[in-house]
Amino acid sequence: MYTFSNRLKIASFILMAVGAIGIAIGFLSAPATVAEAKEMVAAHGGGHGESHELATTDHGEQSHASESAHDTPEHHAPKGEHADLSAHGTETSHASDDQHSSEHDEHLLHQLQNKPWAALYVAAFFFFMIALGVLAFYAIQRAAQAGWSPLLFRVMEGITAYLVPGGIIVFLILVASVAHMNHLFVWMDPEVVAHDTIIQGKAGYLNGPFFLVRATIFLGGWIAYRWYSRKLSLAQDTADDNTNFVKNFRLSAAFLVFYLVTESMMSWDWIMSIDPHWFSTLFGWYIFASMFVSGITVIALVTIYLKSKGLLEQVNDSHIHDLAKFMFGISIFWTYLWFSQFMLIWYSNIPEEVTYYVTRIQDYNLPFFGMLAMNFIFPLLLLMNSDYKRVNWFVVMAGIVILAGHYLDIFNAIMPSAVGDQWFIGLPEISAILFFAGLFIFTVFTALTKAPITPKRNPFIEESKHFHY
Repeated sequence: MYTFSNRLKIASFILMAVGAIGIAIGFLSAPATVAEAKEMVAAHGGGHGESHELATTDHGEQSHASESAHDTPEHHAPKGEHADLSAHGTETSHASDDQHSSEHDEHLLHQLQNKPWAALYVAAFFFFMIALGVLAFYAIQRAAQAGWSPLLFRVMEGITAYLVPGGIIVFLILVASVAHMNHLFVWMDPEVVAHDTIIQGKAGYLNGPFFLVRATIFLGGWIAYRWYSRKLSLAQDTADDNTNFVKNFRLSAAFLVFYLVTESMMSWDWIMSIDPHWFSTLFGWYIFASMFVSGITVIALVTIYLKSKGLLEQVNDSHIHDLAKFMFGISIFWTYLWFSQFMLIWYSNIPEEVTYYVTRIQDYNLPFFGMLAMNFIFPLLLLMNSDYKRVNWFVVMAGIVILAGHYLDIFNAIMPSAVGDQWFIGLPEISAILFFAGLFIFTVFTALTKAPITPKRNPFIEESKHFHY
């Protein structure tokens, strides 16, 4: 049995406490008025992109258009009315300018108020998707009746325990969005929808009640599978036959169908709909690849940690090598999906689609290209050599880079639509990472103490113990 060390437990509490304090400060520091928002922007150099310059340009064009519209009747008006019309035109132009400026300032305020929410949401989703990626990998191993991996089943079951607290937190953030406590999802704002025909056309799917119903189905299905599959797994340890194993096999095969459908819909709902004017038919697979490789990476890291503590003695270099092969292979798969999505959209140059990447390249240049290097170039260089996949510290180093890269991947997917160019990695972002890292560690390692670390009567356990190549 695994014993949760006091040192690690205290470390997880410290991470949660420090993170919670930082998150609270982030929310308290958010601007409450337009004046405070302008001061905050000035303090951080006015953002990373050209959105304010573009807004000024549009503002100027609207002003000129307004003036031109009032020039025409002036030339046809009686001489005595020129002064009145000119004054009227000037007043209308100023009114248009003031309205546009007011709308821009209010939009800026919403962006900065979104920042602590967005930072919380990015970290919450990132750690949740790790557990969900592990759940998919676990179900695949069960359905495939893989012979190499049963020794790692308890590790996978421990990591997927995070689905419950992590899923509840993500759901609460979604509820807060539907309740208009933030502006993460613009399609939830009735004033925006009233003037946006594109969002109006999607209102049958993108509406608050249906959004939460779908989220409940997703989370309920994933958590229910995890609970019942683990129950069958533990029952198999003391069973006299393989009935529980067979049930688990059938359950996992059926669950994978449910998972593939709900994971795609989840990616549309929870991430892609933050920018409701843009869509990609590859997006579900893209998010799946990110969560899958992140989940496998955490399996490798937790396994290596447990081995360093004298547990999982029968897990050998071949098991680590296989996990590292998956880390390498799925990183290449993620890159293939990233390039396929980017290349088709960029080459077609359709304004409604390409603006997604233009925004990220202009305003998020460093995290956008940094994420690409961390998720493709580093795994390619670090894990291509077969011998390196058997070196624990090398796998750990590669795993840390991969996880950081996929955090940035989710950051790039959510932040541009939530906060525009008003981004920086500051207290809200770092604090959210610390809090959820602490919660993740506490939940996972507490779950590992609840059952023997090695399954006992799995039909393939002996094959797993003697896995070598």
